[in-house]
Amino acid sequence: MLELAGIVILGIIAQWVAWRFKIPAILPLILIGLLVGPIATLFTEDGSKLIEPIWNGTQGLFPGEGLYYFVSLAISVILFEGGLTLKRAEISNVGPVISKLITIGTVVTFFGAGVAAHYIFGLSWQISFLFSALIIVTGPTVITPILRNIPLKKDVSAVLKWEGILIDPIGALVAVLVFEFISVGEGQAYTQTALIEFGKIILFGTTFGFTFAHALAFAIKKDFIPHYLLNVVSLSAVLLVFVESDVFAHESGLLAVVVMGMVLGNMNLPNLKELLYFKESLSVLLISILFILLAANINIGDMELIFNWNSVALFAIIVFLIRPLGVFLSAQGSNLKFNEKLFIGWVGPRGIVAAGIASLFGSKLMLRGEAGAEYITPLVFMIVLGTVLLNATTARLFAKLVGVFLTKSEGILIIGASKLSRLIANYLKKNNRHVVLIDNNQANVDKAKRLGLEAITANIFSDTLTDNIELNDMGYLMALTGNSDINKFAIRKFQKQFGENGAFRLVNTEEVNDPDNNPKEGLFSHTDDFIQLMDTVRKHPTIHEIDLKDKKHYDSLIDLTLKDSDIVPLFTKAPGGSIDIIPANSKDFVPKGDGFKLVYLGKMIDPDEDDQD
Repeated sequence: MLELAGIVILGIIAQWVAWRFKIPAILPLILIGLLVGPIATLFTEDGSKLIEPIWNGTQGLFPGEGLYYFVSLAISVILFEGGLTLKRAEISNVGPVISKLITIGTVVTFFGAGVAAHYIFGLSWQISFLFSALIIVTGPTVITPILRNIPLKKDVSAVLKWEGILIDPIGALVAVLVFEFISVGEGQAYTQTALIEFGKIILFGTTFGFTFAHALAFAIKKDFIPHYLLNVVSLSAVLLVFVESDVFAHESGLLAVVVMGMVLGNMNLPNLKELLYFKESLSVLLISILFILLAANINIGDMELIFNWNSVALFAIIVFLIRPLGVFLSAQGSNLKFNEKLFIGWVGPRGIVAAGIASLFGSKLMLRGEAGAEYITPLVFMIVLGTVLLNATTARLFAKLVGVFLTKSEGILIIGASKLSRLIANYLKKNNRHVVLIDNNQANVDKAKRLGLEAITANIFSDTLTDNIELNDMGYLMALTGNSDINKFAIRKFQKQFGENGAFRLVNTEEVNDPDNNPKEGLFSHTDDFIQLMDTVRKHPTIHEIDLKDKKHYDSLIDLTLKDSDIVPLFTKAPGGSIDIIPANSKDFVPKGDGFKLVYLGKMIDPDEDDQD
């Protein structure tokens, strides 16, 4: 009981440390696992581990292969949650690159790392290629926390995010085929077995994932599942899909849950966000437990196998040669720039799937007496820990070095997706600004998407927005909801992360009626609250532009908008097309040169009223 409680407590402490110091949680989790596992044997009186994952006759948490069953089920939940976050719209520009990364990149890693392991460690070809198959994967649980702390172009973030999730089942598939090769033997018997296994994994993985996704969606839409049971029923469905698919084809369960997650994530499904929040919380707990268990399961003798220059050479070849080579071959002919390819080639941390399957296959082959099998688990853990440590500590610096770090975040995050917000967002998008709308009202989000706008269904009181790597380039925040408390909360919570260049909110009714209460974050006009703006949108749903002659002309137009409730100033537009948000205290604007425009909402300004000469 003490060990079980200790794992959970230590895991959550590691997660907090990771959040506090902005590093991937996998790093402190593995270090804690090593401390309570193999390293602890150097200090305890009887040479035992503080946490023994597998029952050894006197102590241990899991009997036999129980640990690996638990690991497999936990990975299925983690990958399903990852699949839920994959949206087709994210890859409109980089879909071919992602496809090549999980095909060409996989081939490069498989053969490159296999050859390197064979000649550096003198392992058999079978063991070498099993090792290379296991390190094909780049874990989403590691990449996401790295990317969320680095403002990058959306396409770069999308490539790394999608690759990290989609390549996990592919890596597992290749590892299974190599394992079968070792088990069955080469020749016609293996060829037949491999083809059958490959076909079964693809067939059952996609079929089970697609079918159960639609079945669960149907049950949710028809209200066959009560709200309080939705999360646990969904969890049960994920485990059922994983287990059933795995029964028909070994290791096809990973593919099945990713497909299931992707299908559900791209449906117009009620309560999807609640489901995602639950799965995210569960994933955090499972990841915390898994990495400590798997790291603690390593023996001190395993660590001694890899503390040498051969390991350093193998690590360097995989990270600095094979990974970049795979990325550049995969991105050839794409829209990605050279520095963006260089950054993607630098960021390739391995994660939980590699560690979990390595522990399982390594142990099985050691029991069979396969020569060199003892190297599998420690070598894979060396790659996992090394790549995580490297990327966690250098990714931000490397992004700045190669010029992919967004030093000026020009994206605009709009809280609320009402008709007012959609009208403003549509104008900004047409003027080449990256705009994202956030609303917990699915109907508003759907209307925004039908206009071709980027919109997310989310509750701003949750922490999921801060983890969304698609919002990395947000530099401006506009709170446009009809709820003053929500607008104020959005400013307080997200100003630092999404509003570094400016965070604004609509004034409320009390502030409109009190001329002396003009908040510095007030938006557009001190005389226009949400109700007044929506009334203007209802009567005049159009955004206009008017040329500015000078500062005096601008001030007179602002005075005009204060007198006429059907005209609301929104932005100033520079000759080069750049747009600045007008705050409620809007007379501070000083045009620098000719060609500036005032952007306003409502009825068109009468030329006679505009005549200031």
